[in-house]
Amino acid sequence: MTATNDQRARVLTAIRRSLKRGPLTGERLDAVQRRTASPPRGPVPARGQLGREEIVQLFQQMAEEAAATTQRLETMAEVPSAVLSYLQGRNEAAQARLAPHPDLTGLDWQGSAPLLQVDQGRGESDTDMGVSRSFAGVAETGTLLLYSRETSPTTLNFLPATHVVVVRAAEVLGTFEDAWDRLRARLGRQGNGAWADHWPRTVNLITGPSRTADIEQTLQLGAHGPMNLHVLVVGAADAEFGGDERG
Repeated sequence: MTATNDQRARVLTAIRRSLKRGPLTGERLDAVQRRTASPPRGPVPARGQLGREEIVQLFQQMAEEAAATTQRLETMAEVPSAVLSYLQGRNEAAQARLAPHPDLTGLDWQGSAPLLQVDQGRGESDTDMGVSRSFAGVAETGTLLLYSRETSPTTLNFLPATHVVVVRAAEVLGTFEDAWDRLRARLGRQGNGAWADHWPRTVNLITGPSRTADIEQTLQLGAHGPMNLHVLVVGAADAEFGGDERG
């Protein structure tokens, strides 16, 4: 048993002790496992049940209403020049830290955007601009879903002042329920319905740039993360769902 599993076991033992019962068995255990393996769905908003192209358009609309900016691209090959154009349009330094994802690092950055200086790795305190690859988009709120792993460092989601996120149009889904279903399918389950060992430490749901209104109810952008969020939506809406499968 690993240290993490041992700590989890201690916490669960303490909870059972407070409930004055032992581990679940029999029908009660079967019921929990069935619910875990096939989670029930709550009410789904009508705006999340549109056609494929309408879902992508709604995603862009909702993201922009949350103070993000969006751009539609036909192919991944256009990403480097789109990143450079975005930075130039904002009069920002032509430099970017890429998430070490093959969809990003495999692009011809030097050939397509020779003025842009790029490196790759996790976000640091001095990282001004980061480029990430999203697993999915959620149209009902214009939200991006990213999960932590080697090719998607969570620090890139929070430390840069400017964050560009790439998502394929086919990966934009109608609802949060759709996105969680895709994530479960991507990561897999064990036979008893429990998550496999590679369930990520962190799943981030990002809607627009960071903001707060804690002080005098005055909205401030960039309070706890990026001040600017730009979303590049790539490809056809009706293409096969990729779900960031290579990373």
